[in-house]
Amino acid sequence: MNTDPAPVEFDLHTTAAPESVRSALLDFSPRRPELWPAIEPSLYEVYSVGATSAEIREGSKGPGGRVWAREEYDFSDPHTVRWTVRESNFSEPGSYVSATISPEGAGSIVHIAWNRVGSGFMGRLICAMVRRSGGRPVAQSFGRGLSVLEASADGRTTASARRRAR
Repeated sequence: MNTDPAPVEFDLHTTAAPESVRSALLDFSPRRPELWPAIEPSLYEVYSVGATSAEIREGSKGPGGRVWAREEYDFSDPHTVRWTVRESNFSEPGSYVSATISPEGAGSIVHIAWNRVGSGFMGRLICAMVRRSGGRPVAQSFGRGLSVLEASADGRTTASARRRAR
């Protein structure tokens, strides 16, 4: 019997083109925390980037402290980016998030599948909250990043886009 929880899944709609969304998801430059405002710069580290994979540490600060995960990004599929936990202070190894990007008019639909299994008390609490809310905190986090991307495409500066996304 499989006891792993089902992924929390939802769609986000954006005016950004699919190529722009994929490019932002795969931007492992020092600029990444600007593109994705939930990433705390002090918790961001790049270990390796290859043709279809990368190993990255990312994290966030919140009221309960810092959470981070060292993850293996797989972008061998041209439409899906999947990042799987190798090590984390809140999530079990093998937990993952994936983003599948499809065109929608001039923009995109980004289908998120969030399947984290918490480790430790705080991790279990965080994961339970995300599941009970239907993924609302995860959707809001991705939404802020997509807002930055949309604003950049509109010609506004990244800094002003970050303020708008918060």
